[in-house]
Amino acid sequence: MKQQQISGIAWALFFSRAVLGLIFFMAGAYKVFSQGPVGHVKQWFLPYSNTFLPVWSLWAVGLTIPFVELVGGAMVLLGWRTRVALLALGSVLVTVTFGHLLKEPLYAFHEHVMPRLALLVFVLAVSPEADSLSIDSLLRSRRHRGRPGTA
Repeated sequence: MKQQQISGIAWALFFSRAVLGLIFFMAGAYKVFSQGPVGHVKQWFLPYSNTFLPVWSLWAVGLTIPFVELVGGAMVLLGWRTRVALLALGSVLVTVTFGHLLKEPLYAFHEHVMPRLALLVFVLAVSPEADSLSIDSLLRSRRHRGRPGTA
């Protein structure tokens, strides 16, 4: 069996996915298992109850984000259904950005949002077929081998 060379772009995607996945997964794990989703809402979302946002929406979004980060981070880390996970995590970044700007219009994006966004945009922009070090790639190759007339 011939050894296949792994491309530089595949390694770049792998490292980007791994770092991004770990950032979100670990944040989600902390918020779900240590802080608790209710504690997350109380610390980060209820301070916005004096804005135009309804309190029920603060609870709904604040309780959801830790689980999206946990599951989405794990999916990105593994490279499984990566696009779906990246879209969910991108939505979290947009939500967080909106919230910070609502309270502090000159919020420093470079510390929290931009590193995550840069990795997310890179992984999302590159063709999924280039990400050969992922579960998605393994599943694609298995489906391809299972088709009649393919080797």
